[in-house]
Amino acid sequence: MSSDSTASIPMRTVVGARARPEPLSAQQFHLELLDTEQSGTRYPLGGEVLRLGKAPDNDIVLEHPTVSRHHLRVRCQGDRFLVEDLGSTNGTFLDGAQVREAYLRPGAILEAGDVRLRFSPQVAPMEIAPSSEDRLGGLVGHSLPMRQIFALLQRIAPTDSTALLVGETGSGKGAAARALHSLSRRTSGPLVVFDCAAVSDSLIESELFGHEKGAFTGAVGQRIGCLERAHGGTLFLDEVDDLALELQPKLLRALEDRVFHRLGSSVPVSFDARIIVASKKDLWAEAQAGRFREDLYFRLSVFTVRLPPLRDRKEDLPLLVEAFGGQGLWDRLPEQVREQFLAHAWPGNVRELRNAIERARHMVDLPGLVSEGLPRESPPWSHEPSGDFLPVSYEGDFKARKDELVRAFEREFLTRLLGRTQGNVSRAAREAGVDRKYLYSLLHKYGLVQEEGG
Repeated sequence: MSSDSTASIPMRTVVGARARPEPLSAQQFHLELLDTEQSGTRYPLGGEVLRLGKAPDNDIVLEHPTVSRHHLRVRCQGDRFLVEDLGSTNGTFLDGAQVREAYLRPGAILEAGDVRLRFSPQVAPMEIAPSSEDRLGGLVGHSLPMRQIFALLQRIAPTDSTALLVGETGSGKGAAARALHSLSRRTSGPLVVFDCAAVSDSLIESELFGHEKGAFTGAVGQRIGCLERAHGGTLFLDEVDDLALELQPKLLRALEDRVFHRLGSSVPVSFDARIIVASKKDLWAEAQAGRFREDLYFRLSVFTVRLPPLRDRKEDLPLLVEAFGGQGLWDRLPEQVREQFLAHAWPGNVRELRNAIERARHMVDLPGLVSEGLPRESPPWSHEPSGDFLPVSYEGDFKARKDELVRAFEREFLTRLLGRTQGNVSRAAREAGVDRKYLYSLLHKYGLVQEEGG
């Protein structure tokens, strides 16, 4: 089998979303020789089976006295790799433990006799011609980055490989996940969506893995978790960057072994689901900063699709307007509205555009109300606070005046809080010392969070 000795690079599979798109790349794994005269030599795991041993008919030939003629094989199973000992004399070891068969994890040390190899990822360029279509499921666009994304999604959808979707809020990560599921072999199975940011840390483990009656205070009955409900289909973990560090090893083990335990139970539960995750942050940067486990990052990022913000693909605006508002709407909009759409930065991305189109669609024939339908330049919480004092009235009904003051305080507090945290709800919840779910309800109450979807 061919080998190479290029330097190992942390993998990120990326569809570029800038003016000059970055090269496309895909995660590939290899075995790297350690502690020998050929130290640094790499053997790509490109086929379904790779055989290692001393005999010349192996894919990796290691002429070492402690290596058997046919020592082990590595079998590709979806996006996992199973190592199997072939009855070797000196055994096969994985991270110091002898194994008959076991799944490899990024960074694992594999030993064949006294020969050690590291299992690790690398970047491999992908040459993908842009799709000729301007739509894929709920995704719309004829710009080059979007058509490249369409082509990549169409290519990886039939596989069971894990996919990481990266992009700003409202950029279409949910639509991309739905497209992957609808084009997959699992389309007849369920698509289970779980938002890691919308559930408190104390409940998220139960939501993922489920629990038995009596597992904790308030567990009055058995609950089936997301992993189990997604069996036979796809599990979409949104905002995975908000997943608590202490829970990440449990998720990693479940994804590697395809087995987990409900809280309060010792009975293993098997599941078979395709995993798609989404993040508004660069998970590689988060892993390097110690805020996300590197081994979980590599497990999730077999493919990474980076969705561009709407401000970087303004040429798609007419197509998007007509996709959401009906054919011919772009040309029917007053010139002032079209110019405003093209000049706007769209901080809420496609989600914000859809809301603006809904307003404009109802006012297209009412020129006097056009200005009311124009998009805001920034989210409501980005404006300057109203002042140091809240308006107070000391006349009239006591309870009514008190309720007005409480509402004014809550809105002002939330506006300033989101301004300091740049709209990051998880960070805002931590700073305010409140549960994320409760904070979401307050934000919706005061219109400080945009509608879901997009």
